[in-house]
Amino acid sequence: MTLELSVVVPVYNEEEVLPLFVDRARPVMDSLGVSYEVVFVDDGSTDTSAAHLQRILRQWPEARVIRLRANAGHQAAITAGLARSRGQWMVTIDADLQDPPEVIGEMLRAAREGQVDVVYGVRTDRTTDSAFKRVTAEGFYKVMALLGAKGEFNAGDFRLMSRATVDAVLALPEHGRVLRLVVPTLGFPSAVVGYKREVRAAGDSKYPLSKMIKLTVDSVTGLSQAPLRLAIWLGFLGFVVAFGVGGYALVANALGQTVSGWTSTIFVISIFSAVQLLCLGILGEYVGRIYAMQRSGPSHYVGSDSLEDQGSSGREVFADPSRDE
Repeated sequence: MTLELSVVVPVYNEEEVLPLFVDRARPVMDSLGVSYEVVFVDDGSTDTSAAHLQRILRQWPEARVIRLRANAGHQAAITAGLARSRGQWMVTIDADLQDPPEVIGEMLRAAREGQVDVVYGVRTDRTTDSAFKRVTAEGFYKVMALLGAKGEFNAGDFRLMSRATVDAVLALPEHGRVLRLVVPTLGFPSAVVGYKREVRAAGDSKYPLSKMIKLTVDSVTGLSQAPLRLAIWLGFLGFVVAFGVGGYALVANALGQTVSGWTSTIFVISIFSAVQLLCLGILGEYVGRIYAMQRSGPSHYVGSDSLEDQGSSGREVFADPSRDE
């Protein structure tokens, strides 16, 4: 059955915040006056999130739970929810309530009135974030802009998309896609809704520094070939430096000057070793992405879907993983 709106909520160890999210989001969704579903994607949670989701299923008829067989990551969980959602419009939002559910109605109105395919939620006020988070986030968006990224500054994964947009994203062959960069590259008509980013309602952040670094690496290598060009320029610079040092050594030898060789040798070797390692690291990232694409494996495996369970007389139904992107 086709619905007007689907809201995809990735969940990973959110036992503390899930009841708060439901208490706040359900009145908002009911007030929109549209047919909807809220698709919770359990990304292999190890706490009591699964039990909370089962309770939500019993209390909220429009709720739906998709359980992944193993933790696949935030972006993959969103992809899994989008791939199985039934709405003509789809919203992605985290459960931590830093992105206010009340903005969903404004997004839907902006999409309909402006006849656009995408509405980005843009964080116009980030004062509730730590200074480190604000600085690193600003640096991330600036670097992405320098590398040619399109889209709105400070737009994360809180957005509304049309069915056509979601189908286009799911049709892309790229693995490890970063949706906040992929969606703008489609160039579909878009609008912006600003909002104040709020404090996490409960629990701990699921994006520690290690995951932020991984997201940045995936974003850079998935967006641009600039790092490869940087490796070429560094190699060219190393060649120039080596040529200059060699010329200096020849001139000094011809003039009979005594040159201390140990310091210069170690200095040159250190520079070239650093350049070579940097270049190999950059090339390795691209080789790794090529390897991942050649494997052609899915980004996630669905364990069960409550929508399918409803027709199984109480028995759990496991979806065929080959059905998912």
